Amino acid sequence: MSRHQGNDKSRPGSGRQGGFKKTSSSRGNAPIKKTPSKFSAKPEANKPKKTTNTSSNSDEMRLNKYISNSGMCSRREADLYIQSGNVKVNGEVITEMGYKVKLSDVVVFDGATITPEKKEYVLLNKPKNFSTAGDDEKGDNNVLDLVRSATKAKLQPVGRMDKTTTGLLLFTNDTDMIRKFTLPNQRSSKLYQVSLDRNLKYEDLEKISGGINIDDFRVYVEEITYIENEPKSEIGVKMKTANVKIVRKIFEHLNYNVIKLDRVTFAGLTKKNLPRGTWRFLTEQEIINLRNA
Repeated sequence: MSRHQGNDKSRPGSGRQGGFKKTSSSRGNAPIKKTPSKFSAKPEANKPKKTTNTSSNSDEMRLNKYISNSGMCSRREADLYIQSGNVKVNGEVITEMGYKVKLSDVVVFDGATITPEKKEYVLLNKPKNFSTAGDDEKGDNNVLDLVRSATKAKLQPVGRMDKTTTGLLLFTNDTDMIRKFTLPNQRSSKLYQVSLDRNLKYEDLEKISGGINIDDFRVYVEEITYIENEPKSEIGVKMKTANVKIVRKIFEHLNYNVIKLDRVTFAGLTKKNLPRGTWRFLTEQEIINLRNA
């Protein structure tokens, strides 16, 4: 699918409990590069034996190129990290310049496991009838088909989304980012617009606002309101969870059927200029914001 832009018709609302405000994505200048600062001393016991790692196997590349391709820093900066003993290959500290690694090797750079693939971040406004990886049944459309033309990188969706749910879905090959936003205690807010089969009673809205017990767990929302100028069946819910099933369960627990569920914002990202079914790359500033979220 080619990239294109348009106007988004989804609208989060505001109500008697307070309103939601969309914030457009900010743009930054140059990306922040990780540069060597304090290098840990390399214990003599870990000093590697000299190796002649000169194979020309196409499955191999120089260690500094591997690090550079991962997006951590330049090759020259990678050499400084290598010399200072801050790079391990398969658990062994490597200080040899020109050392070659295989793509199957485990490389740890300054304490973090890396891959030679550049980190990519793609935001999709997911339409209905597309499932996330692992949920698809035979004959189902997969969300990966919608972003396949974006990059050759092996993208994964951040979190799971059933095929009836629509809205923002982030894709990346950054495993640390995926892990961060799927942990139960992650801190970033998401805004959902929920369409119910009937009007939500005010006393039920108050119950949800105060927290309700679902499957022996206490579930809290940050904010819940009726959508302004819409029927009382249109509800805005602000939560930290990226698990859309929990959003559905809140209303089903009170005997409401969820007709539509749309994720309007995700960790500060919005659907501005992103029509349903289209994608875009994140800006450098948005990536920085996500890392700090």
